Parts: sequence; structure tokens; C-alpha cells
Amino acid sequence: MLTKKQAKIFFLGGTLLFAIIFLGLSYDTVTNGITSHTHPDNMTEAVVLGRTLWDKNNCMGCHTLMGEGAYYAPELTKVYDRRGPDYIKTAVMFKNNGLGWGQRGRHMVEYNFTEKEADGLVAFFKWVGEMDLNGYPAPPTIK
Repeated sequence: MLTKKQAKIFFLGGTLLFAIIFLGLSYDTVTNGITSHTHPDNMTEAVVLGRTLWDKNNCMGCHTLMGEGAYYAPELTKVYDRRGPDYIKTAVMFKNNGLGWGQRGRHMVEYNFTEKEADGLVAFFKWVGEMDLNGYPAPPTIK
């Protein structure tokens, strides 16, 4: 059992230790991590357009990207590698005529994207897929 003085020293020492670790990791992320992992030099106008469309249409309301978002629709971090550009373009430009598209009752919303917008989304998913996310998401175990 710790005395009050020992408990106070233990608490303050632990707080100081983890504050130093937090600040060190934050400094490392800002100085080394962000640009080396995301490759901002590969961002083109098409990638920016794709990201703008992703945000504007609230795609994160159904999909997950880099672990963030909803879990209703498929995870899209590595969709470019899994499915390829033609599949992505077909999926975002699909005219469902009220029938919907998807499996098990899940349906992709029809957004009526233009060819340029669809190409922007493909470029955005390619850029995201090329990020170094330290192994996230794990490759599927079932092919």
C-alpha cells in the first residue's frame, strides 16, 4: 500500500513520463511521419477532386476509409488494389434505375457522377491505397 506522498509522487512521475512520450511521438509524426507516409507530392488535381467528392457526398456515412467511417458499406482503403480502376469507375457511375446495387440488401446510392468526377474518385482511391499505413488494413485471409 502506498502512502499519500508516495501515491502523489507515483501519479506525477507517471504523468510526466507519458507526457514526454506523447510529445516525443507527436514531434516525430510532425517532422518525419506525415509526408513520408502519405506522399503528398503524388496529389494531383484529380486526387483533390476525388477527396472533395468523398467529403461532399458524405461517403464516410456508409463506407470506411483508413479505419474511419461507417461499417455499412465496404472498406475502401485498398479498393484500388482489390478491384482495380474499372470496377471503381463502374461502381460510382452505375445507374441503378431504382433497383439498387449491392449484396444482401445493401445498395449504392446513385450520384450521377460525370466521367471527370469518376476519374477523380479513382485517382483518390489509388492515392489512398499507396499510403504507408503500417499494414492497415490487413490483407484478407480468404481469397
